[in-house]
Amino acid sequence: MEKILDRFLRYVSVETTSDENSETQPSTSIQLNLLKMLRDELIGLGIKAELDEYGYVMGTIPSNTDKPIPPVGFIAHVDTSPDASGANIKPQLVMNYDGGDIVLNEEKNIVLRVSEFPEMQQYKGWTMITTDGTTLLGADDKAGVAEIMYAAQYMMEHPEFKHGEIKIGFTPDEEIGRGVAKFDVKKFGAKYAYTMDGGEIGELEYENFNAAAAKIHVQGSNIHPGYGKDKMVNSMLIAMELDGMLPVEQRPRYTSGYEGFFHLTEINGTVEETRMSYIIRDHDRAKFEEKKALITSVVEFLNKKYGDVVTLELKHQYYNMRQEVEPHFFIVERAIKAIEMAGVKPKVQPIRGGTDGANLSFMGLPCPNIFAGGHNFHGKLEYVPLESMEKAAEVILNIIRLFQEEG
Repeated sequence: MEKILDRFLRYVSVETTSDENSETQPSTSIQLNLLKMLRDELIGLGIKAELDEYGYVMGTIPSNTDKPIPPVGFIAHVDTSPDASGANIKPQLVMNYDGGDIVLNEEKNIVLRVSEFPEMQQYKGWTMITTDGTTLLGADDKAGVAEIMYAAQYMMEHPEFKHGEIKIGFTPDEEIGRGVAKFDVKKFGAKYAYTMDGGEIGELEYENFNAAAAKIHVQGSNIHPGYGKDKMVNSMLIAMELDGMLPVEQRPRYTSGYEGFFHLTEINGTVEETRMSYIIRDHDRAKFEEKKALITSVVEFLNKKYGDVVTLELKHQYYNMRQEVEPHFFIVERAIKAIEMAGVKPKVQPIRGGTDGANLSFMGLPCPNIFAGGHNFHGKLEYVPLESMEKAAEVILNIIRLFQEEG
């Protein structure tokens, strides 16, 4: 079998950054390079697979048992976040990690410091895969892709491993909230599914944020500053005022667990006009609606104060999947057992983010999220321990084994 490391390194070498400003599906054509590769690799393994017009790869491994077992799916996304460059990724391998700081880029003094990321020490003696300090790594979610492909190869090369019908899905554009916008759940054919898109080893999640995105435009009026009295309207100052009216304690830096936030992701401005982008998140639906109402009221207040100079576009992204997964809670319990069978302690917790599984759950496909193994996603300090990926692949096979044994 091809090593999971070799698969992962091959996949991250393909640039797949998504683009939230694009209207196409997928949002960037470069994602199709990896999607086509995965389709061809599945077919090469003897698995029926296709790539549709929207960039979804769907594959099916037929059941090799007479037992009535519901079809189970495993899903990962191929795109990487536009928050950092995903081009020309040069992974670094730190063999037998000593538990200390890791220099990613000596020239630029970019260092993975244990003082900032103490969780690194739990991987002492493992193989760490890091960036070179100039790009993200792409473990989110090419680690999940590699894990699913490894498990698929195992099943095809070990016919003695009994299983029901297995569905495999690879999606584009998850990072921009459009990962399953055109996903055909009926065509996919799974009764239950799991996304391999979580973080550190052991994580299991069936709760996620309710999510919305806000785009704000502030129209100012630029007058020569020497003659600006009672005339100039500086859009940047209004934008700063707007941000200052949102609760400071509800910024990502100050929140954890079930606490939601307003996150200013982008701001570009001149005196004449300023554009801002926020993401709004909360696990609690009522608090989520309160946050949307608050930012709307702030905009209304500023428009009364300055005369209709602020416009707000508020867009829903996804809801908390808990209400859709809990009626089928045995799929969570089965995942917990599968993680324990791999010799790993389960860490059941809410996702402080979202996955394709959130929208899929509301589309009729209950879909908890399992660890892919990475840390520090979306940035140049991203890393993943090789052994975490190996354990995640083992968990996939354990889940399949449990469905075979327990129905």
